[in-house]
Amino acid sequence: MGTPLVVLLCGGLFVVSAHNSQGTDLRPGRYTDLASLVGSEARDYGALQAQVKSLNADIATLTSSVNDSEVQRYQRRVAKLEDPAGLVPRTGPGVTVTLSDAPADVINNTTRDLNYLVVHQQDIQAVVNAMWEAGATAVTVQGQRIVSTTGIKCEGNAVQLQGVPYSQPYRISAVGDQTALLNAIAGDRYLQVYREQAADPSISVGWDLQLEDSITAPAYDGLLDLNYAKPLK
Repeated sequence: MGTPLVVLLCGGLFVVSAHNSQGTDLRPGRYTDLASLVGSEARDYGALQAQVKSLNADIATLTSSVNDSEVQRYQRRVAKLEDPAGLVPRTGPGVTVTLSDAPADVINNTTRDLNYLVVHQQDIQAVVNAMWEAGATAVTVQGQRIVSTTGIKCEGNAVQLQGVPYSQPYRISAVGDQTALLNAIAGDRYLQVYREQAADPSISVGWDLQLEDSITAPAYDGLLDLNYAKPLK
């Protein structure tokens, strides 16, 4: 009599577990590989981004079909602002800078502060700011278009860009006049210090600069809503 009862209870537990898990692992393994974790999060974000893009396309189609003179007037105003807002792809010659952490053998055998041996958000921001100062018409980081609302911030050993975590090396590309870009990067005091550290064998953070005949900066396709705080009265 006990055996059928135990089998029945086990079956009930299986059903409850399947219902609660909703197809996921109730006891997932720990992530010990940062690159795998970053890749997994980026893939999830990519799937959601594709869904958002599809819904936005549906909205654009429905909006364009509205036969209203006022709506069409606003649509024309929006179209004029899309390019300066980064919502239109840009292609042209430019410059790509790649930043990376120091090699593993340097990190494992150093007596220095480890903060000198890794890329920080301010390093990426310094390159981006120099490119904007040079008059770049479009800038990307890891292939993602940078716009006025883009935030670059450190999250552990990764850098988060528009909600997506990325691991090093970090590729920063700009479309624009190559001479102006080179002069702005060379004249930036912060980047001068970074390059000095890159040339120091005891630090050896990665620095690489390449002239590109053609760079394509995709249109920004992230969220356009703004969140902000209001002061308490």
